[in-house]
Amino acid sequence: MNPLTQSKDTTIQPRLISLVLACFALLPSPALADVVTDWNAIALQTVFSAVPPRPGPSGILDLAMVQAAVHDAIQAFQKRFEPYALSIPDASGSPVAAAAVAAHDVLAARFPSQAADLDMRLQTYLSDRGLLGDAGILVGQQAAMAIITLRSGDGSFPPNPEVFLGGNGPGEWRPTLPAFAPMATPWMATVTPFTLKDAAQLRAAPPPTPLNSGEYVRDYNEVKDLGSINSTERTPEQTALAVFYAGNFIDLWFRTLQGIAETNLSDFGDSARLFALSGLASADAFITAWSTKRYWNFWRPITAIQEGDNDGNSRTVGDPNWLPFLPTPPYPDYTSGANNLTGAMTRTLTHFFGDRTIFSMTSTTSNTTKVYDRFSDAASDVVSVRVYQGIHFRSADEVARRQGSAAADWAFSHFLRPME
Repeated sequence: MNPLTQSKDTTIQPRLISLVLACFALLPSPALADVVTDWNAIALQTVFSAVPPRPGPSGILDLAMVQAAVHDAIQAFQKRFEPYALSIPDASGSPVAAAAVAAHDVLAARFPSQAADLDMRLQTYLSDRGLLGDAGILVGQQAAMAIITLRSGDGSFPPNPEVFLGGNGPGEWRPTLPAFAPMATPWMATVTPFTLKDAAQLRAAPPPTPLNSGEYVRDYNEVKDLGSINSTERTPEQTALAVFYAGNFIDLWFRTLQGIAETNLSDFGDSARLFALSGLASADAFITAWSTKRYWNFWRPITAIQEGDNDGNSRTVGDPNWLPFLPTPPYPDYTSGANNLTGAMTRTLTHFFGDRTIFSMTSTTSNTTKVYDRFSDAASDVVSVRVYQGIHFRSADEVARRQGSAAADWAFSHFLRPME
């Protein structure tokens, strides 16, 4: 027997119920997984398990297409927000089936070697929900075909990509340790953006030059001290942060986005719009970063510090044996792709929820979870992290954060807007 029902004081039961309800109100909302987050997880697995792997950050192009198609498939039914590639009239059936098929079809088209596995995933997904043969399947097919057609000929994944090796003068990027590889995906500098007018729309002003400027000297000495593999200046907390953010930033941010959406949104139309705007802005942020990298061709800290005695500046003492905490990626320093992405993600999230929002991030490189209460705090951490890792000058990080934020502002104000 329930002791509450045995009490002679009839006021105890409602009091306790009110107390229990009040306690539950203080707890976070339960996760609300939906078709958007389900298929974003499948998309991440597909993109980052591809053989051969997507070079550089180019997987963001695939993800942006998936999320745009999912958004358009759902809005064919809801008609709450502008479509991205196609307005689909007279939609019938299930929007869940439409969204799943839209994601599947884009992924299968982009990764034909994984099409059989994706077919099985879709079959199981629809079967488990009683949606085999649903009329929404046609809607999803239309949404996918629209984005695939729109992005054909966008300059991505050219059959004979340019080989870019930079230059050998002071301040010029050139291939570095460990692989001395040419610039990864130099073609991303001219890929057709998803929302911007062109790839150069948000290109940054020059990096800190000349090499004897005060800003460059400050950047140089900071990364030399804090970013060295054997740094005695970097604190244990700074090292832990560098390890936390040592993995794939695209995967990290989209997994984080899944948790934020599942905790804060209850309508998959809102989730679809959040993921679509995040994907579109992030893709354009990376295109902007590559346009800037390719245009200014500024050297990485490893080259600058090893060549410090040959740069014409007596205040930048060189060290030919200096190595960064993390291996240097094969593309120029200015501006930082990780910070372009982070700026785009955090600004998009701020547009949706405001800056002060509690959220968590789980790192696959440190196997730890960080809890933030502001999106801007995560963005600030990433600016400093790339210095602690020894792979960027601070100016490249700060400018990139502003570029990514500007890309998000542009996408949010021009695309997927609420319907009147």
